[in-house]
Amino acid sequence: MKKYLILCSLCVASFVHADELSDILSDNKNILFDYQFQSNSAQSDMLENSWINPIMLQYRKNYSKQFTNKTVKTGSFTVGIDQPIFRSGGIYFAIKYAQALRGANEAEIKLKKRETIAQAVKLLFEMKKLKLEKKKLTLLIKNDAIDIRQKRESYEAGLLDSSFLDQAILKRNQDETKLLELETTLMTFEQNFSRLSDKNPDRLKLPKLKVISAAKYKGDNLELARDKLRAEEKGYNAKVTWAKYLPSVSVQARYTDEDLNPLFARPGIEEQYFTYGFSISMPLNINMFSDVEASKVEHLKAQTEVIERKDTIEKEYTLVKSKLNIIDRKIALAKKDETLYQRLYVSTSNLEKAGEKTSFDTALMKNSLDVKKLDKKIYALDKQVLLLELYTKVENEI
Repeated sequence: MKKYLILCSLCVASFVHADELSDILSDNKNILFDYQFQSNSAQSDMLENSWINPIMLQYRKNYSKQFTNKTVKTGSFTVGIDQPIFRSGGIYFAIKYAQALRGANEAEIKLKKRETIAQAVKLLFEMKKLKLEKKKLTLLIKNDAIDIRQKRESYEAGLLDSSFLDQAILKRNQDETKLLELETTLMTFEQNFSRLSDKNPDRLKLPKLKVISAAKYKGDNLELARDKLRAEEKGYNAKVTWAKYLPSVSVQARYTDEDLNPLFARPGIEEQYFTYGFSISMPLNINMFSDVEASKVEHLKAQTEVIERKDTIEKEYTLVKSKLNIIDRKIALAKKDETLYQRLYVSTSNLEKAGEKTSFDTALMKNSLDVKKLDKKIYALDKQVLLLELYTKVENEI
């Protein structure tokens, strides 16, 4: 039942969730993306906890020949920590930096996965379009054959110059060449699709995409979300860079359990003891201001890139809308042509019955009518491919 619902959503839903269409990719492709997500999560966890220093465990065994005719064996076991607890805000900003970096990398991986899915879906659209183009060319070739037959009869009757017959034959040869080129292109698309998916493209249903609102395209845009997180990451990194040149406080503690050397053994010296303390440090580095300034410039650059991305997104959406408008006009014209050829086909069919037209004339009109129907379907697929450009970059869509 679940598979049935997913299949229906692919056919009729206006908006399709990425998790459903991710099944279009091969198992290996999905596994690789899962590994990237897991790797990003693990590395981000490490970075987020990098301010916590490790606890050092050490066991030591010594052998001394200091005493005549005797080897003195001593051993020691120590547990020590040297942990910063204050870095002028550097610890807090380091944690926030790691979190922002995690989000930016996750958005980048998600965008790459969506682009890969969209690439596979686009190939499905293109293969469907090519098959319609092949049907269209097959009909045109049939019309070419009828045209050649009619022109040959007129030429043999002395009613037409041979150049018209030659042009008709040339037109058929050109259309047959185009059909062969479409076969080659289709094989290339099938090969490219097989690199992304192990599914049979003929058994996959194409999604039905509709126009995304400008507010949604801008508000849920993955590229913009990624760039904002990059800017946030650079901002925290600038603060971490500044904090590392300010005073920091660390605490030290050490537990020792060691054998006493007979040479130094005397009452009051413990084998097991603790040492502890704290330190305040501040580096003086000649490159401090250059380092801080460089990190600030990177932050400003990232903020500027966010502004640029917003402008690019707005222009992308406007361009797609303009192209969609042109395709809609093409579809409207194709519908008008279809209506016209429908009338011509009916009229020619009636004239054939009256003996004023031949069956070839009727077949010519029928093929032309079917060509216009295919044109309408081809334009509709062009529209889907164009809409796919928007869906690819919007979160929670295809």
